[in-house]
Amino acid sequence: MIKSVSLIGFGEAGATFARGGAWGAAARVYDIEDKTSDYAEAGVTGCDSLPDALKEAAAILSLVTAGQAQAVAENAAPCIATGALYFDMNSVAPDTKRAAAKVIEEAGGRYVDVAVMAPVQPAELSVPLLLSGTDAAEGAAVLAGLGFDNIRVVGSDVGKASSIKMIRSVMVKGVEALTAEMMLAAQEAGVADDVLQSLGPEWATRADYNIERMTSHGLRRAEEMEQVALTLEALGIEPLMTRGTIVRQREMANRKGLAA
Repeated sequence: MIKSVSLIGFGEAGATFARGGAWGAAARVYDIEDKTSDYAEAGVTGCDSLPDALKEAAAILSLVTAGQAQAVAENAAPCIATGALYFDMNSVAPDTKRAAAKVIEEAGGRYVDVAVMAPVQPAELSVPLLLSGTDAAEGAAVLAGLGFDNIRVVGSDVGKASSIKMIRSVMVKGVEALTAEMMLAAQEAGVADDVLQSLGPEWATRADYNIERMTSHGLRRAEEMEQVALTLEALGIEPLMTRGTIVRQREMANRKGLAA
């Protein structure tokens, strides 16, 4: 059993992990939005400030949007206990994680780059996690103690885990964007069923799933893909397809009426 864990951010991932691990009051949580009802439902300890949530924490999970990840690390650094493990589980570019690591480590914390490699639902604590960084092996043991059971350490360099995640997203989120573009055109032309049938029997279900991920999480996915574009540019690769994915993911957010 864990003694305590601190969570920064209590969206889908944070709430799913807390409930799946039955962390209850052992989890101290801070979110910039009012999540009082969500805290009560999960049984966690909600905190009014980031310093309160991180007070004497030995393990910290950062679970925010891609656009907030660096600022959150900078805000957490002055509050972090010496030797605390800071698990950056956000979907951001390797260079973003390296910058966050520098801030956390200069404050006396120990930074672990964590890539969450699949949707947290329905996997919960069985979601695949890739870890890298100097303290990744110890971090893996701590996460296992929290109940995570699908962990792989991929190296000692911060940025390796996130590189795998970012480059993989070129394909995963790109296919989603292509699916949406295909279905928009197919419905407009009145040939949606025929197009899906031509692709194979699994494609009606697959198209529905890809579109649901975009309509439910398109804004968050667009932010992630902006980090993917930064990753590619740092590698000297022009993110031509990725830029289109950013536009389509953002355009599909909260859209209704498009399904296979």
